Amino acid sequence: MTLFQSFLLGIIQGLTEFIPVSSTAHLLIAQELMGISANDAVFSFLILVQWGTLVSLFIYFWKDLLDIARAFFAKPFSSEENSLAWYIIIATIPALLVGYLLKDALEELFTTPLLAASIRLFSAAILLSLAEWLGKRQRNLDEMTQSDALIIGLFQVFAVFPGASRSGSTIAGGMLRSFTRESAAKFAFLMSIPVMLAAGAYESLDLLKMPGLAEFIPILLVGFIAAAFVGWLAIRWLMDYLNKHSLYAFSIYCALVGAIVLVHLGSNSH
Repeated sequence: MTLFQSFLLGIIQGLTEFIPVSSTAHLLIAQELMGISANDAVFSFLILVQWGTLVSLFIYFWKDLLDIARAFFAKPFSSEENSLAWYIIIATIPALLVGYLLKDALEELFTTPLLAASIRLFSAAILLSLAEWLGKRQRNLDEMTQSDALIIGLFQVFAVFPGASRSGSTIAGGMLRSFTRESAAKFAFLMSIPVMLAAGAYESLDLLKMPGLAEFIPILLVGFIAAAFVGWLAIRWLMDYLNKHSLYAFSIYCALVGAIVLVHLGSNSH
């Protein structure tokens, strides 16, 4: 992988991590188009570049995160901020368990990037359409319960295996629990922090064992910086967009791109 390829992948990661169109699908498609071979280094890059968008979350939601951190050590569920912290923990448990148990299967899926991308895109299209069709969009985060958090956490599993958009899955889960688009998106972004931290930390252990680590670090840093800056812009844009628009445009986009990828995959298999 070259520095320029890393820069492009970082931009793609930043644009698509929060916009519900599956960042992983777009990274896998870009990987195929750029002719980047699937290997352990590329898998590590795709996981660790997410930490760039994690920085975006910390910058955009720093006030919320500071309030949550300050309130965390109080009596559980004693305040709105403390409750939100515990809801994030509850929502995180399913994805962490599945991600740990299916790590080997996930790495195998990344060796067939176009198939993985099409699965993720179609899954995202279905979930977003269902969320708009069935969601009542009446509740705010201060009305969340423990069962809401657990159910939304189960939706995050769709982003682990077989795969869908992380933001799309969790936003859909929130909307299907009757939360507004903005509330569902905010909780989806906040609850993604522990999973992204855990995935990056786990992958960092493998990274330290990688041959040629010194040459790989600059490539990773370029993608990281690009993802952080573009991700912050994407969050700002999406939170404003969701105040006025539905998710159907993203659903249609995912279905169209997924179909194109599937047709391309089928034509190349003959």
